[in-house]
Amino acid sequence: MVMSTLLKFLYPPPPSLFITTMSVISFASLAKAGFSEIKGKNMPYSKFFGTTKVENVEKKARIESKKGMFLLYSPAFLAGVASFAIFPHEDFRFALVCSALTIHFFKRVFEVLFVHKYSGSMDVEATITISASYFFSTVTMIYGQHLTQGFPEPSIDLKYGGFIIFLVGIICNFYHHYLLSKLRTKGEKEYKVPQGGLFNFVICPHYLFEILIFVGVSCTSQTLYAISFTLGTTLYLMGRSIATRRWYKSKFEDFPKDIKALIPYIF
Repeated sequence: MVMSTLLKFLYPPPPSLFITTMSVISFASLAKAGFSEIKGKNMPYSKFFGTTKVENVEKKARIESKKGMFLLYSPAFLAGVASFAIFPHEDFRFALVCSALTIHFFKRVFEVLFVHKYSGSMDVEATITISASYFFSTVTMIYGQHLTQGFPEPSIDLKYGGFIIFLVGIICNFYHHYLLSKLRTKGEKEYKVPQGGLFNFVICPHYLFEILIFVGVSCTSQTLYAISFTLGTTLYLMGRSIATRRWYKSKFEDFPKDIKALIPYIF
């Protein structure tokens, strides 16, 4: 009964050990990263990474934050662009999924170059690892979509609604990243409590809308891997939002108590 209901929304899992394995790995690794954030083991590009173990951070090779962030996202963006040349004759759903992934990582590269402001550096080894993770996740999602070609589409078609959800998520995510960039004037390095938009209700609205981005991608894709990746990403960003709120509370005595981590009034 459960499987028959799921198949109304999803393509059948492809006969691919690679996709099945990557679905499990993506979910498990992202969920684990989320729980690690809650426990204080933060990602190396985090503003609160290394605050309790500075001596270990300084021993590792570092790269300027702007260059590191560019390296994080550009390979995944290029994978999205290349997908149109590698698979030129796929269906419209495939084109929507690849377009969404390409737009998403183009936005990230654009923000790195023209929106975000930086005040530190990143661990080189971790930067390469995270970059490879984004790249392989993007490639796997594209390949998984390619494997659906020739299969009957799910009886409940979510691709148009999914792409609209994606667009809402990416626009709102960009807007809140823009608000974050306006917190500092040129030359400033200190952190401030964000304001404006949903920052008046949650400390991480950009994470909320990033989750919405991948919910949209999953609905557009309707594949097992896309769903697994989105569930893992959701757990990771939930953990990261908790860590972010905890960091702001520790740094700002006047941090508003009614501001939640991720979902207004709820969480």
